[in-house]
Amino acid sequence: MNKTFVFTVLIAAGVAAASSDALGQRSGAGSSPTATPEILERRLSNGLRVRIVEQHELPVVQMSLLVPTGTDADPRGRYGVASLTSAMLTAGAGSRSAVEIADALDTLVANLSASSSPDASSIQLYVPVERLADALLLMADVAQRPTFPKPEFERLRGQRLATLRNARGDPDAVAALAFARGLYGPAHRNASAIIGSTDSLEAMTPEDLRAFHASVYRPANSTLIVAGDVDADAVVAMLETHFGKWQPSGAGGVVREPAPALQRPSRQLIFVDIPNAPQSRIIVGSVGASNATADFFAMQVLSTVVKGRLSSDRNPTLRDYTAGVRSGFDMRKSATPFVVAAAAQADKTAESLGALLEELTRIGKGAAADELTRAKADLALNVPKTFEATGRISSRLQALETLVVYGRPDDYYATYLPAIQAVTAADVQRVAQQYFDPGHLVMVVAGDRKTIEPSIRALKIGSITEVSIDEVFAPAK
Repeated sequence: MNKTFVFTVLIAAGVAAASSDALGQRSGAGSSPTATPEILERRLSNGLRVRIVEQHELPVVQMSLLVPTGTDADPRGRYGVASLTSAMLTAGAGSRSAVEIADALDTLVANLSASSSPDASSIQLYVPVERLADALLLMADVAQRPTFPKPEFERLRGQRLATLRNARGDPDAVAALAFARGLYGPAHRNASAIIGSTDSLEAMTPEDLRAFHASVYRPANSTLIVAGDVDADAVVAMLETHFGKWQPSGAGGVVREPAPALQRPSRQLIFVDIPNAPQSRIIVGSVGASNATADFFAMQVLSTVVKGRLSSDRNPTLRDYTAGVRSGFDMRKSATPFVVAAAAQADKTAESLGALLEELTRIGKGAAADELTRAKADLALNVPKTFEATGRISSRLQALETLVVYGRPDDYYATYLPAIQAVTAADVQRVAQQYFDPGHLVMVVAGDRKTIEPSIRALKIGSITEVSIDEVFAPAK
């Protein structure tokens, strides 16, 4: 099984920070102010918002119907419903079966897909511009008239149950879920896998998906984003034909249960025994902040400084005994953590954990001027030139999605780099001390107990809680 896939679909919200980009948004990012295109705003007769970026270099169009509700809104006992609802949208819609939808898309040389993240759900269409009208009919059916056929439901649910079963043997997934339960507590939504738990999936029915779709996929809270070779007025007329008559299928929208207040847990180390594992998985982190924090840009610079330290040769232990060191904030609508994750040689697990903790402690004492300069330069170089390169329609669409989901102003990408440059050394030290507080770190080590436990205990870095793989995958309490 593809371990990257397992790690991505299993991890609770926030644990993915260790592999996210510097922006923490998994989307495109800023470029120079002169490169930002005009974003045209329209509204259909039923209130559905439309945002358009005309790009005429290639005769293609990419669209996204963005619903600002995702897996964080899963109701208790039905964790995984948002993700499974998205997966089922193209499994049957209107009068077409999944096979008929796929055949129609092949004829149109188009791609139509749906997905959910913790903060949003979306349906995305990519199509040659001359086939747009026909493709919109398919997209409208998928968005407004999914049928949730039971055979397809059983097939997709079975795949997810198999993924959960197989993940019990994946050290990355085991460590990530153990970390999430330690950080959030077992009752929090983010302590369960994004695709749900075995109990929640087994209890789920197609009726649950229909109810979630009716409460979430509604024109009043959704946005259609269009990027490509279109004329704004002409494409709005086409959208009105297919989406302007869309009305919610029931009264009221989703009622989001308030999540338990997220407390900063005391320093703790969680140990998961994986017998005979040749490597140990280490995760260290603490509660971070939401996307709306005033410290957003300082946290981006801090994250880049930490990545630079962890990836350099300055620490021989990390250089020689670890692989795949990842770190970062994954900043969303709710508070999510900063995470450092690594795979360590089994007999060097304690030394590797100690080295990671040492680096996090050092950054709280401040970053050198050359580190800040280098971090800011890295951000400037690594941020994709979303609005400059010909043909990067997908990046542009993702960039617009970020604006919509997080309520950012249209000039966000034009002002991103100046805001980064304004971050001071004092800003970086302050946020490092706040989020890397040694007294509130959650640490997870998943590996071969007989090889690593004595040396881990010898570190005397805090209380140790031993949990089994069964406990890691247990249903939320």
